[in-house]
Amino acid sequence: MGRGRKGIERLGQGATAAIEGLGRFATLFVEMILAGLRPPYRLHQLFQAMDFVGFGSLFIVMLTGFFTGAVFAYQSAYAFRLFNAEALVGATVALAITRELGPVLTGLMVAGRVSSAMATVLGTMRVTEQIDAMKTMAVNPVQYLIVPRVLATFLLLPILCLLFDFIGILGAYVVGVGLLGIDFGAFDSRVRDLVEVADIVNGLVKAAVFGVLLSYIGCYKGFYAQGGAKGVGEATTSAVVTSSIAILIVDYFLTVLMW
Repeated sequence: MGRGRKGIERLGQGATAAIEGLGRFATLFVEMILAGLRPPYRLHQLFQAMDFVGFGSLFIVMLTGFFTGAVFAYQSAYAFRLFNAEALVGATVALAITRELGPVLTGLMVAGRVSSAMATVLGTMRVTEQIDAMKTMAVNPVQYLIVPRVLATFLLLPILCLLFDFIGILGAYVVGVGLLGIDFGAFDSRVRDLVEVADIVNGLVKAAVFGVLLSYIGCYKGFYAQGGAKGVGEATTSAVVTSSIAILIVDYFLTVLMW
């Protein structure tokens, strides 16, 4: 009887903690939006965040994009060769990258780098009481720390996704035309005929949504970190895992709504 009661108590405590966490997550998000609409506007912090998110992520995004397109083209060529339809390799890779692989893989790569870094920085500031010190100096920590980071990621992730798309299709061209001998005219014409502007635009919209998700989750985990260095490490790990899962889940619903 006692074990059953303790189990029910733990279950209730877990449910209560989950509801409180969800409420805190939503409350901070609304507070962030309101803080971003009123002055002062932290342009210096915004440009710093844009430099970190954009320029700092260029290499990993380009590397991932090139080899994603290359390996996808290689595998697609093998499958299409069974039906003598190698000309469809370029269009298949381009559609897959612009619709799904571009925004999703860009989001996952940036989440591993940016979301974790944001959680680490804000978590360190939290456990060292720097955020509390900002409040005593009448500086809104949400406006100063969270808004520039989320806005910068929201603005730059579509640009990184567009770069991923271009490099990925280039990788497919190098493998398909350069190594596998697919006719360039067939490769190019199929891409032009089958890939529409809406495919690219919808992929960029996905990337913008993923940018808000991964940056806000990273900031949220760090903003409420506790427990010293161990708590910061746990917040960082949780930020990456939660951001990655959120991107994959939201991607499904966005895909259903867009196509």
